[in-house]
Amino acid sequence: QVYLVESGGGLAQPGGSLRLSCAASGLNFKIYTMKWYRQVPGKERELVANITSSGSTNYIDSVTGRFTISRDNARNTVYLQMHSLKPEDTAVYYCNVRARSTDFWGRGTQVTVGS
Repeated sequence: QVYLVESGGGLAQPGGSLRLSCAASGLNFKIYTMKWYRQVPGKERELVANITSSGSTNYIDSVTGRFTISRDNARNTVYLQMHSLKPEDTAVYYCNVRARSTDFWGRGTQVTVGS
């Protein structure tokens, strides 16, 4: 069974920074594309960033230049470094991997940006 466990969320001031982590188990981590999504109440879950097995990255426009996704294959962990946080970044952030034709999700970590 694949398990994803997010951590690192919390309260940040506008302009501040947070780093999210997602520890994965139950899969050959290094061969999979890993993704970060976020969701606010009443809205659909939104893909924020992904990183391929070769390290290529993609971001949605609203976080480009502020967020960085990275991975540590030795630790089976994917990170999302968030800088210059804005109130509109407030959401529950989820880690995702599609493996064996199945989408696996973590339980999410809350990020709240406010003063």
